[in-house]
Amino acid sequence: MAASKIITSKSLKFFEKYLNNASPTGYEWEGQKIWMDYLKPYVDDFITDTYGTAVGVINPDAKFKVVIEGHSDEISWYVNYITDNGLLYVIRNGGSDHQIAPSKWVNIHTKNGIVKGVFGWPAIHTRNRSKEEPPKIDNIFIDIGAKDKEEVEKMGVHVGCVITYPDEFQVLNKDKFVCRAIDNRAGGFMIAEVARLLHENKKKLPFGLYITNSVQEEIGLRGAEMITQTIKPNIAIVTDVCHDTTTPMIDKKKEGETGMGSGPVISYAPAVQNKLRERIIETAEAKEIPFQRLAASRYTGTDTDAFAYSNGGVASALISLPLRYMHTTVEMVHKDDVENVIRLIYETLLTIKEGETFSYFD
Repeated sequence: MAASKIITSKSLKFFEKYLNNASPTGYEWEGQKIWMDYLKPYVDDFITDTYGTAVGVINPDAKFKVVIEGHSDEISWYVNYITDNGLLYVIRNGGSDHQIAPSKWVNIHTKNGIVKGVFGWPAIHTRNRSKEEPPKIDNIFIDIGAKDKEEVEKMGVHVGCVITYPDEFQVLNKDKFVCRAIDNRAGGFMIAEVARLLHENKKKLPFGLYITNSVQEEIGLRGAEMITQTIKPNIAIVTDVCHDTTTPMIDKKKEGETGMGSGPVISYAPAVQNKLRERIIETAEAKEIPFQRLAASRYTGTDTDAFAYSNGGVASALISLPLRYMHTTVEMVHKDDVENVIRLIYETLLTIKEGETFSYFD
């Protein structure tokens, strides 16, 4: 299966619609509905849980269960404090970057719909340039054009309203996908494409496949932690993003060297089951799929950790998509990498036999 034939015009339209929809942590359900609607023709059943994780299931009656997983939530802000003169101060919902906030447009989600606002910033003329004040969580603020607190509240904005950026999907130089929330709506897209390809290529799996789109990863892997107890899988292959470390101001001695356009990234970490990882590498080599390696320390910082340490231990591995400018509104990935992650998950699944334990002692 050639990578060039994977992403169709229909699947790209889905990816764009899915990315453009806001899915902040704790408010993922509208995005999950878009994802489930796309996935529906390719699966036998769905599972959803109390907090919004969605799972498409192929062969739901099979006892042996394999998960392929991405997470659906994006970083955002909460309204934390409203001043008497109608300005809003914020706190993070996930790892939102205070440095990129000034002069950004925002969408404030209220019961009455979206209220627009901007992260204001004092003009360069008014600042003391000998001791510039950098953007910090306690000095960035949102202006929604209200004259006072009462007007803010009349507009439907209150403490606890969630705030997202409105930036939408674009293609840069024909093969770079740019948007907010590629971390990790790309994961949900890629696992959905695996399900589509299995269906279109009429592949029969000897196990139950659980295409899992978890919520609340950005605040501590919480959705994966919940859904793994429901599924109780035997194997989990997780896909998330990792850093392209080839752009300026990144220390490769600390972050390693992984680059956009050079293929999926396969992680080494205690949570990554070694035999399962080696199966993925063997598959990449056999199918001539380019790949890169990344060493994590105590944890991967992805849902891999939640699956690995659940249910008495689940053989888990991580295949990452190299991404530039993580947690900004211009996250960027290479189309070839997206297609090769899809290929690598797809081809790896075709090697897994029912009942495989990946035990070090067999």
